[in-house]
Amino acid sequence: MVRLFKHYIPHAVLLLGAVDFVLLGLASEISWHLRTSQIGISPGPLLARLGLHFAFSSVLVLAMVGVGVYGAECLRSMRFAGSRLLVAVSLGVLAIAFVDFVLPGVNFWRSTLAYSMALAVVLLMVNRLALGAMLGMQAFRRRIVVLGAGTRAQRLSELAARPESGFVIVDFVNMSDAEPLVECARPRSEIANLTRFVERRDVSEVVLALEERRNALPLQDLLRIKTTGVNVNEFSSFIERETGRIDLATVNPSFLIFSDGFSSGQVFASAGKRVFDIVISVAMLILTGPLIVLFALLVKLDSKGPAFYRQSRVGLFGERFDVIKLRSMRTDAEVAGAQWASENDPRITRIGRFIRKVRIDELPQAWTVLKGHMSFVGPRPERPEFVTDLEHHLPFYAERHMVKPGITGWAQINYPYGASVEDSRNKLEYDLYYAKNYTPFLDLLIILQTLRVILWNDGAR
Repeated sequence: MVRLFKHYIPHAVLLLGAVDFVLLGLASEISWHLRTSQIGISPGPLLARLGLHFAFSSVLVLAMVGVGVYGAECLRSMRFAGSRLLVAVSLGVLAIAFVDFVLPGVNFWRSTLAYSMALAVVLLMVNRLALGAMLGMQAFRRRIVVLGAGTRAQRLSELAARPESGFVIVDFVNMSDAEPLVECARPRSEIANLTRFVERRDVSEVVLALEERRNALPLQDLLRIKTTGVNVNEFSSFIERETGRIDLATVNPSFLIFSDGFSSGQVFASAGKRVFDIVISVAMLILTGPLIVLFALLVKLDSKGPAFYRQSRVGLFGERFDVIKLRSMRTDAEVAGAQWASENDPRITRIGRFIRKVRIDELPQAWTVLKGHMSFVGPRPERPEFVTDLEHHLPFYAERHMVKPGITGWAQINYPYGASVEDSRNKLEYDLYYAKNYTPFLDLLIILQTLRVILWNDGAR
């Protein structure tokens, strides 16, 4: 894993993205030569085209990030990756063609796009076949030793078994006298020198996965292992890095207090985020205004009641505010009190089901963003009735209110829509990761990947 602007990115993804970028530039250059040979002119010096190739590669890589080409599922399935690649390349080429139409004067740009598009898909698929074969081999994965053989060690074993995993566990060491859950674990008593044991296995990291740490930490062993140049990591930090979530089952207050993170209050980052919210919300209201009016009329015609509805939500520092949406449920939907939404919820109207599916009902929230109660990126704001209950059942739930809520967020793009305490627990793990590791880079990544959620209907209900 590489930590880029406080966010962890797997080495395999970085390598794949870098090679993709180069191959896209190559596809653009080959297309240029094909087109110039067709019309019988000289292609000219490469240096004069580097800007075009860079722009082509950049736009398509951003499109691929947006539709989830670098996600776990794409790393597991070539068929899945191929379908997403086709969509990403198509969207990227359409975006470039639009820019070329608005800003004319770039010779052969549009005439080479068809060639570039076809070549890009072929080269990107070949890249995935080649790198997939190599990165799937254990030689290209980080080698780790796990100290522990209980529930935590078993979870690490399951995580390592995933095809997209970037590490392989070469050994488990049972550090206690308890019966190990991991059958292949070696008893600590059989290892004379733990440091030598680790060195002989040529590992890059040791992960501490003890069930009970009180009076059980092998401090002397860990110190010696660390001084040999092997990274020593604690279970909660390792899980955060590998999964992009804070593990509520094992995390404790001291981890959140003393670990790096929770710097969202930085002046420049907060100011930049607010400026971005204002500019985009104004543009969004102007561009989608006619669409909002159209569907407001359809909502009125479809069922009795107002076109819009206000609902109280909990925002920054636990303060309440009203969120505005297009109404998607019957007006008597909550006569019995606040309820979780459910799949095929009978309270949803015909038009409501459609606008929820394509998220048109969320568009009026741009006004809430403009007023400053919400941001475009942040944890999903929850209803006060649910917050009271969730704070009672879930540890650290109140900490998600230390950042401004958002229309989209890290939990929204990584976890499907849920309507239960267990779903809220899973989403909270992603929300805490966002609050802990917030940077403008992470916001950009979330905004790009929101396109995937919209296009493939992930999480809609």
